[in-house]
Amino acid sequence: MTVIADYEKRTARSREHFVAAGAMIPAGATRSLNSWPPHPVYLESGAGMLVTDVDGNTYRDFLANYTALPLGYADQDVTRALAEQLTSGTAHSFSRTQEKALAELIVARVPSIERIRFTGSGTESVMFALRLAKAFTGRPAVAKAEGGYHGTTDEVMISVRPPADKAGAAHAPNSVAEMAGIPESRLHDTIVLPFNDIDASTAVLRANADRLAALVLEPVLGVGGMIPADRAYLAAMRAVCDELGIVLVFDEVITLRLAPGGGQEHYGVTPDLTTMGKIVGGGLPIGAYGGRADIMSLLEPRGGTDVYDARSGGPALYQGGTFTGNALSLAAGLTTMRKLDAAAIADLNAHGELLRTRVAKAASGSLVPLTVTGVGSLFNLHVGVTDVRVFRDVRGVDAAKQHRLFLALLNRGAIIAPRGMGCVSTCTTETDIDFFAAAVAESLDAITAED
Repeated sequence: MTVIADYEKRTARSREHFVAAGAMIPAGATRSLNSWPPHPVYLESGAGMLVTDVDGNTYRDFLANYTALPLGYADQDVTRALAEQLTSGTAHSFSRTQEKALAELIVARVPSIERIRFTGSGTESVMFALRLAKAFTGRPAVAKAEGGYHGTTDEVMISVRPPADKAGAAHAPNSVAEMAGIPESRLHDTIVLPFNDIDASTAVLRANADRLAALVLEPVLGVGGMIPADRAYLAAMRAVCDELGIVLVFDEVITLRLAPGGGQEHYGVTPDLTTMGKIVGGGLPIGAYGGRADIMSLLEPRGGTDVYDARSGGPALYQGGTFTGNALSLAAGLTTMRKLDAAAIADLNAHGELLRTRVAKAASGSLVPLTVTGVGSLFNLHVGVTDVRVFRDVRGVDAAKQHRLFLALLNRGAIIAPRGMGCVSTCTTETDIDFFAAAVAESLDAITAED
């Protein structure tokens, strides 16, 4: 039986649900990532590492909602905190004291953050951080790395996974709209530079310095292939931003789990602003952005009573959001972050290193090449290539075999992202890691047998 035939046999009820849902929801899922051919899997429950789908299949989840669940599913302490919060409301007209408590925890941990604001998602946190940088500098444009993903606003949905025929030269990438609906004018004010290339990135920044408000970088390219930054690269970008008066923003939505102080602590490079999400909400929707007090002060009112309008005393930059700082997300986030202390993160990172090592060893005898990238508790499997060091190396991935690996792992009870991304959680054991390594080897054998 082929990989796809086996998948279709195991997930017949998911197929039925996909067809019914597709009559109302485009692609059968609200989140585009959750729909793939021949049909997606629909999950019903989860506890720890284990989740169950509508067909009754059980999986070990090595994706954890794209890194958002560092404690796994239905952690008892998080569940208890949510149950207690439900009795006094889910969201309120005014702020609650939990907002201060979570802010204090993050400010104490993350080197760059002197002041912080919460948002409803990671996308919103990046949107506000870049708007803040523009207000602070008076400049209109931003820079980002080719392969960098920073949410879905127009200004950052540029050159996330650009096609080779449009991407331009490696040392000076073109700005390429990632999807329909992004105006051509946006491309002029989003400058793209090559990740991990110090000389070329410095040249791009200097050539556009008079109009660049911010440079936003992930310390590890997530969607771009889980490629760690070189410390020297981040340090060089810090230096050139200082020289040119550009606000350096680290997008730590994924990398905050690398150390108590996130990727910036891990690398020893401090940005001006930091954006966060995922783990700081403990499995519920949240985002946050923070940084230098002088930049964040633009969110402070200037006197007067109209909080909307800077002309009559309101802040230079107004932030709204009905569910921003909602009680449930704060309760889950505070509980999660308290449990995710230095010892827990060290254990996560050790398990991540063990997984990458054992998967690479298990796959070494396969006729299908496989490269494992990542750092700390993060990893990515790349099928069909022997080395991935920069974003453009990911173009060598065999897309058809990558998808079959994803389906073959599902057939064996292991979840990763279709593109190969994954992570470990605090509930991941060495037994789980050995299971996953064996599942990868078996899946590669199944793909080889079909060729």
